[in-house]
Amino acid sequence: MTKMVYERVRSDEDDDTVNMGMRGFRAAGGHNRGEECEDDDIEMARQRLSPRSMPSRGKTVSAVVQAEEDGKRGQRLASLDVFRGISVALMIFVDNAGGVFPAVNHSPWYGVTLADFVMPFFLFIVGLSLALAYKRISSKTVSTRKASLRSLKLVGLGIFLQGGYFHGVGTLTYGLDIQQMRVLGILQRIAMAYLISALCEIWLKRDGDASSGYDLLHRYRYHWALVMVLTAVYIALTYGLFVPDWHYQLPSQSEKILVKCGVRGDTGPACNAAGLIDRTILGIQHLYKKPVYRRTKQCSINSPDYGPLPPDAPSWCQAPFDPEGLLSSVMAIVTCLVGLHFGHVIVHFKDHGDRIYHWAASSSCLVVIGLAFELFGMQVNKALYTCSYTCITAGIAGILFIGLYFMVDYFGHRGPMILLELIGKHALLIFTLAATNVVPVMIQGFYWQRPENNILGIFGIGWK
Repeated sequence: MTKMVYERVRSDEDDDTVNMGMRGFRAAGGHNRGEECEDDDIEMARQRLSPRSMPSRGKTVSAVVQAEEDGKRGQRLASLDVFRGISVALMIFVDNAGGVFPAVNHSPWYGVTLADFVMPFFLFIVGLSLALAYKRISSKTVSTRKASLRSLKLVGLGIFLQGGYFHGVGTLTYGLDIQQMRVLGILQRIAMAYLISALCEIWLKRDGDASSGYDLLHRYRYHWALVMVLTAVYIALTYGLFVPDWHYQLPSQSEKILVKCGVRGDTGPACNAAGLIDRTILGIQHLYKKPVYRRTKQCSINSPDYGPLPPDAPSWCQAPFDPEGLLSSVMAIVTCLVGLHFGHVIVHFKDHGDRIYHWAASSSCLVVIGLAFELFGMQVNKALYTCSYTCITAGIAGILFIGLYFMVDYFGHRGPMILLELIGKHALLIFTLAATNVVPVMIQGFYWQRPENNILGIFGIGWK
């Protein structure tokens, strides 16, 4: 009787991988620097030999043996690489095309656009990768120390890349004033979500296998308890914190601009609790200087694009606001924990059908819950990372991953996705190049007669 064929999916927990979910699973090799013992997911033979996954029942013994050898050598979960590649490509596209096509740029405040899915996709991937990276843990103390160090490294990289040191495509000035340096950013948010999710997986995971959805929820009940606590804290602060009047000062002006609030539970651009917390803890000078609400109708005559202020523009239009702030990062952690749940499904369920069933059920529930939040007044908002935004974007991330898993890992159609897969394998490097504007600036270096006559300028990017 032919031996069962095993598919080994190895996790990769190096600095590039776990910190940002930037690389999924390692194809083959030894232990991951002695940590987590064998972080591999051994798949059952029916994935390769079942009628639904085999192109033909008449498979020869030699082919089965070859498949078994391939399984022993190990394979990457290609759909995760492709998903990561899609997220990076989407990020680069919306960053560069948002000025030309405002419809794909971030929503000015309420609602969701194509660009608003980038961050949830990254966080979802981080969580999914963590479930496989920490399948087996040799030392909880060592794992905790390494996870903390990786988070600090990612925070440092984020401050360096997004703190203001590198110049943009519209100016050749660079360097930063530490007093005005932005503290938070994309990588910093991912670092926070990664660390909390990793600690959950290291310390709150219960031993044993799960054979049903109920068993899975019961085994990781403390993870879901944390989700409930984080959500409750977010709602309590967002709708219970009193926001007093506040003021800010533009670099070009000596007088301060007053923003009148004196309200509680407001989710508008001026008087929300997220902005209050960031201004109090971080300082208004360390927040993002060009927030998305500058493209609202109240603040731009070219809305939904940036533009001059209308004559009756409110006082808050030019105030700093960080879209990766502290309070909004609370729900970003929840997105990462949802991705962790999808990874748990891979760990505990070996059949394609079981996995897809649990993923589909979870994704559908998330979308329904998100729509219910919206119906009850918690509007979708990326800048505030509202509960409705969290559920809807995480649910759509799950649905997209199911489709990629079907096409790439189930049916084996990797050819059309090979470029995205390669991008996913080197995503942190590509992200760094995009964040530092290295590629756009290099392209700008070639122009006709005048610097503004370059390829980017043709598409309205860069020099004005």
